[in-house]
Amino acid sequence: MPLPGVSCRSRDYTVATTTKELVQHYVLVFWDQRGTGKSYHPSIPTESIKLSQFISDAEELVDYLRKRFNQNKIVIAAHSWGSIIGLTLAAKIPDKLHAYIGISQIVDWPENDRLCREWAINEAKKNGHKKAVDELTQLGEPPYTESFKQWGQLRKWLMKYNSMIYKDKEIQPPSLLDAVKIMLHSPDYTLKDIYNSFYKGFLFSFTQQMIQDFSTVNFIKSSNKIEIPIYFIHGRKDVHVYGSLVQTYFDHLNATKSKHLFWVEKSSHMFHPDDAKEIENILIKHVGAAIGK
Repeated sequence: MPLPGVSCRSRDYTVATTTKELVQHYVLVFWDQRGTGKSYHPSIPTESIKLSQFISDAEELVDYLRKRFNQNKIVIAAHSWGSIIGLTLAAKIPDKLHAYIGISQIVDWPENDRLCREWAINEAKKNGHKKAVDELTQLGEPPYTESFKQWGQLRKWLMKYNSMIYKDKEIQPPSLLDAVKIMLHSPDYTLKDIYNSFYKGFLFSFTQQMIQDFSTVNFIKSSNKIEIPIYFIHGRKDVHVYGSLVQTYFDHLNATKSKHLFWVEKSSHMFHPDDAKEIENILIKHVGAAIGK
């Protein structure tokens, strides 16, 4: 999904942060990744939809931006799935980056799936949904690499129980419909772009190779040393990407420059506007200080 992406260019709220003040401090670049949004095209080879290609695409973009803006280094901020790409680059090309910010950082994909399945089963039991309990139980333990249907089964029930959104009597968050409205109101997006993003591009992106690649993601094993300032920002209520895994990784990470972990209190995976504003302030104040702005 191209959120944040080019569709957010004219919007203050971008799901992961607000940007009204941010653009006064940084040149802000949004990226629609291969196969989604403005970057969707039916001629893209299916075999190119794999983790290594997305990482290569992102590094190519980093080099393009460094040249385009005549900068030796840039800052990468990544959200959710994008954080897999972002943290990989933080470890791989520290000489090209001022800092890395992982928002809703994915650390260990199979373990996160295990925690999500456990949570979804508990939610199903609380709601008396026998079908959900049966389906989730029959899934067994991750990794889920047999098929898209198996991989999607867990996500179906996570979405059913609103794992991405936290709300209570005091906290009323944005809805997934609000995310759709970002695209509908974008001056850059046609209805065809939106259709490609929500339907064609979405299905196109989940190849068997990608599902297998997801199962290999475990930064605790693969990237325990980062040589640039690193920042993690996570929703305290997140049950879609578990913050406990980020905490474990953060505690064991050898960050040779500096490391910081910020919790925002009102959000699960999709950020409450108040938390999005707080994230913007973190990006301006703390990250700016690290790179001398």
